[in-house]
Amino acid sequence: MSPTASLDPPVAPANAPAALSVRDLRLAYEVRGVPRAVLRGVSFDVAPGEAFGLVGESGCGKSTTAFAALRYMPENAVVQGGEIFVDGNDVMAMSPTELRRFRANEASMVYQDPVQAMNPALRIGRQVEECFQIIGRSKSDARKDALHALERVKIASPASVMDRYPHQLSGGMLQRVVVAMALASDPKLLVLDEPTTGLDATVEAEVLDLVRTLRAETNAAILLIAHNLGVIRSMCDRVGVMYAGKIVEEGEAQSVFEDPQHPYTKGLLNAIPRQGVRKTDRALFTIPGNLPLIGTDLPTCVYVDRCPLADELCRTEVPPQVQVESGHWTLCHHVDRLNEVVEPESNVTDFHVGDETVIQLDAVSKTFRQRGEDVPALVSVDLGFHEGETLGLVGESGSGKSTLAKTMLGIHASDDGGKISLRGRVMKAKASDRIEESTRAISMIFQNPDSALNRVWTVRRILTRTVTKLTGVRGKDADRRVEELAEAMRLSPRHLDMRPRQLSGGLKQRVAIARAFAGNPDVVVCDEPTSALDVSVQAAILNLLATLQNAERTSYLFITHDIGVVRYLADRIAVMYLGRIMELGSTDDIFHGTNHPYTEALLSAVPSVDGEAENRIPLNGEIPSPANPPSGCVFHTRCHRAIDGVCDVEEPPMREISLGHSIKCVLSVEELSQPVVIRERDQLAELA
Repeated sequence: MSPTASLDPPVAPANAPAALSVRDLRLAYEVRGVPRAVLRGVSFDVAPGEAFGLVGESGCGKSTTAFAALRYMPENAVVQGGEIFVDGNDVMAMSPTELRRFRANEASMVYQDPVQAMNPALRIGRQVEECFQIIGRSKSDARKDALHALERVKIASPASVMDRYPHQLSGGMLQRVVVAMALASDPKLLVLDEPTTGLDATVEAEVLDLVRTLRAETNAAILLIAHNLGVIRSMCDRVGVMYAGKIVEEGEAQSVFEDPQHPYTKGLLNAIPRQGVRKTDRALFTIPGNLPLIGTDLPTCVYVDRCPLADELCRTEVPPQVQVESGHWTLCHHVDRLNEVVEPESNVTDFHVGDETVIQLDAVSKTFRQRGEDVPALVSVDLGFHEGETLGLVGESGSGKSTLAKTMLGIHASDDGGKISLRGRVMKAKASDRIEESTRAISMIFQNPDSALNRVWTVRRILTRTVTKLTGVRGKDADRRVEELAEAMRLSPRHLDMRPRQLSGGLKQRVAIARAFAGNPDVVVCDEPTSALDVSVQAAILNLLATLQNAERTSYLFITHDIGVVRYLADRIAVMYLGRIMELGSTDDIFHGTNHPYTEALLSAVPSVDGEAENRIPLNGEIPSPANPPSGCVFHTRCHRAIDGVCDVEEPPMREISLGHSIKCVLSVEELSQPVVIRERDQLAELA
């Protein structure tokens, strides 16, 4: 269908009255007495039982829109125009009493971090009960309703969970509790603000399955915000793409992701490592420039300063709303030129992995002592990687990935009997006992640069101190090294004289990477360095890491929950479960070869912007306690291929099934290659 211009806003179908209707919402934050525009005329509808997703870079207005829908706005927020209706009720016209009643009965919100949403001093049962007491249940009825609510979200042993505190639950269980609390009133509108950020792939899949089921049961309208476009594709019927406080494209999720009609949408999709692309194929696409600051005057196209198609027309006239097909529209003057927004060309650089082993772990274990009992966090790990190699480390939360990294760094001293070698020389177990060369050889990039960087120091001081401490270089030589680092990270002299709190998330992570490379390390441990970044910034960081590795011949241990990211960057991948390496092989082996059943389940759980996996393999239950691991294969209690009387008897050895590809499983390659029969271990019913 050829695009046709239309100025009329999209409307919900006549037979599906909107559960949420946002009309021309304009909102500003008052800063030093000056209103600075954040939302610039946002309009969309969500029908009962429908899921609508909002995507875009951090700072584009997604969360502000979500909070405005429930009138959860800071004191300096100024609504300059527009309307919000939930089930036909004008939210902006509600009195404080009506607003409290509305939030208690009509709408609920699930926040990004379940830990922040819970009171650490109150038991789970008390907090869930309060949700029912607020809507009028008696104390005794609220207790019964709370137990039923936890059963509804399929929490194991709900009665036991009621008596626990938040810190005693895993991230996935906590998120289930928060969802149970949000659904206490059977709301007509459920707002989800990044509900799976920080969760591993299997827990993320479980939470999304839960939301799908409860949505079908309650017919609630869902407004979902996520920077993971795969989650949006998996969950949402329709999607709106936001930029600088304006929706620039909207349509059915499948249509928008498979046939994007705005340069910004196309840029976001090109920035994702998808369809098996590797660092050896090409660099990831990055959107040039940055989002405009809030309050920036944007009278015509909001994307004009970063758009590769922008011309004088874009700078002088408001773009029309172009109807691409039924329900799919975009704001752009140049829909007919979208083919000019191209993916980057193939890399000409050859990523070469050296023959020398830089780090080697032999039979490395780590046992913690907690409450009078031994808790083995690592169990006889054998692992090594070469010069210029990226070893990806994946597995669920609690599998031992971070413990392995900290043990390698010497933050945790490994148990007696194992050894960690640097270029053939055995290092001391604790970092404080290692020689200076060994200490400098391994550095780390943390997940959250806000916690890792001194907020009151300038970037220059942070980097200068690191260079001086690690290399002993001082004065002008140290200044020169800092400037070299800044240039490699694409940090300007102006950035060097700023403090971390003045920088964006992407720039702060660049500073953290610069600090990690300050001492010319042999190995850099990357612990979820891109998990909190939106896709365009993530692409820039991944490109930077690949470029630095090739130039410096640095080896990476790359820990992540994002399977697409590890597939792009890693040369080999290790899969961990309960402190053990369950599979180790090249990236091609992991994604195209025969897999351990645990790896199978992990790969099948990943939501993709290219569509759902053909066969999702659920993982039943939680990871067992390391203090009391199952007999035999530690994975057999959750394994979809487990054989009673075999897998629960003896722990299998690690065996090589092809050159460089090893699996810790008793099943043969032929047995592991058989189609998966999905079954529920604790129920007779088959899973669809």
